[in-house]
Amino acid sequence: MKKQRIRHRLMQLLYIFVDGIAAEFVWFAFLYFRWLVLDERVSGWDSFWAPAFDFSLSSTYVPILLFPLGCFVIYYFLGYYLRPGKQRLTTLIWNTFAGALIIAGGAFFLIILDDVELVDAIRYYKSFGVLVLFLFVFTLIPRIILYYTIQRRYRRERVIIRMTDGMTENDLYQQINELFLSGKDIAIEPRLFDVFTGAARIIHMDESPLIMVSDPKMADWELVIKHTFDICVAAVTLVLLSPVFLIIALMVHCDSPGPIIYRQDRIGFRGQVFKILKFRSMYINAEEETPLLSKVGDPRITKVGRFLRKYRLDELPQLWNILRGEMSIVGPRPERPYFVKQIMEQAPYYCLLYKVRPGLTSWGPVKVGYTDTMEKMLQRLMYDITYTENMSLTLDIKILLRTVGVLVDGKGQ
Repeated sequence: MKKQRIRHRLMQLLYIFVDGIAAEFVWFAFLYFRWLVLDERVSGWDSFWAPAFDFSLSSTYVPILLFPLGCFVIYYFLGYYLRPGKQRLTTLIWNTFAGALIIAGGAFFLIILDDVELVDAIRYYKSFGVLVLFLFVFTLIPRIILYYTIQRRYRRERVIIRMTDGMTENDLYQQINELFLSGKDIAIEPRLFDVFTGAARIIHMDESPLIMVSDPKMADWELVIKHTFDICVAAVTLVLLSPVFLIIALMVHCDSPGPIIYRQDRIGFRGQVFKILKFRSMYINAEEETPLLSKVGDPRITKVGRFLRKYRLDELPQLWNILRGEMSIVGPRPERPYFVKQIMEQAPYYCLLYKVRPGLTSWGPVKVGYTDTMEKMLQRLMYDITYTENMSLTLDIKILLRTVGVLVDGKGQ
């Protein structure tokens, strides 16, 4: 899994490097076009091959630095660098065209419109059109070359599960669970019912339709915005609420002996175990051997802990988990390995939650609240799976608004 993460980062850096080279080439080609065609300065072959550009700081060097940076920002928020090698070709082409329009529009208003006096408006329309064309063509060509080069390797790493006659659903989900832990991308050959319901997708034109199990339902650009929102909100909230953190820490310390921050194993993205952080709300050694679910009036909960749980303040340290990329603000609540095993005995499809990062809040906790029984855990699971199958920024906003209501009403346990 660690090797795959390193390879993923290296591929992202390769994508960024190729786009950076393309952006620099586009800008110089655009400068040459304006000098050659619009300014009509060609007087011979010598000047054609060595044009006399104006290399002043504001007109040349600053755009040379800012233009590739602006391209990177736009392509990043369009989701191009999120899953290198795994986008469909049609998505890649559309992504490149949309990026060309946005970047050309920004460059037009920030750079081109102010660098010369307005003589003829047609010049600006030509400049905008040519810049869009250059951006689209000279960025798309190396991207397509990179796409087909990486696709040959990516298809070898993707695992396709074929449903045989003797395979049960438990067998299927057991395979999916094991493949999630290996970090491989998972697809299933669809049955006739899956085709009729629209679950099957054509990933590549030369392949049969597949159901991608490991891919989140959100568009790549939405996932990028979601992750950026997570990091920014977590960082700002940690700074702004630092006095509140200090007060809660003093309350926990004075209330009962033991550590202020409680660390607990949880299963998160891709089935990986991570340490979730909480303000300690129970007495130490509350679980000596077998993990237990908390219940109403649980004697293991401290006085301060009862207050913290009522308003979900004990979850605040998980902002650090979000900042580390282990969690998201909105996503299925992560569960302990002990209870995950119990849940999977009755609901083997629990592993479908592994496709997204676990969250600080989600549809399940909002609808069900604290889960003190296995029945409630299974009920929450259904809401969380429904969330993963219908992920969108709009749904996240609705869940956040519902969560605020839960916090204000003090419906925690």
